[in-house]
Amino acid sequence: MDFYRRLALAGEMIPYGKVVTYGQLALLCGCPRNSRQVGYALNHGLADDVCRKGFAFPAYRVVNSRGILSGASAFETADMQRLLLEAEGVVVKDNRVDLKVYGWKNTMEDAVFLRKSFEEKGI
Repeated sequence: MDFYRRLALAGEMIPYGKVVTYGQLALLCGCPRNSRQVGYALNHGLADDVCRKGFAFPAYRVVNSRGILSGASAFETADMQRLLLEAEGVVVKDNRVDLKVYGWKNTMEDAVFLRKSFEEKGI
C-alpha cells in the first residue's frame, strides 16, 4: 500500500503539458524495477484511492519508455488519453509522444522533495 501512496504523491508533481514513463514513476517512488506495478496501479485506480481529496491521478500523462500511449484499455474510449494530452498542448503523432519535447525532466530536487515527503508520511 505504501507504494501506491508514494505513487499518488509523485503523480501530483507531474507538470501540466508533460508526460512521464512508468519506469520514471517507479524510480521516483524508490522502486526502480516496479514499472509494471505502476501500470497495474493505474489500471486498477489504486493511486486514485490514496490521492488527496479533489485530486485524481493524471494517468493519461503516463506513457511507456518509448513515448507510446499504452494505457488505452484503462480509459473510457481508446482515444481518451490522446485527447486529454492534446488538450494540454502535447502533440501526439502515430499514438506516440516525443519524450525529448514533452517528457517531464524531473530534477534531483524533485526526487529529494518526494523522498522527504515519503519519510514525513512514514511511507
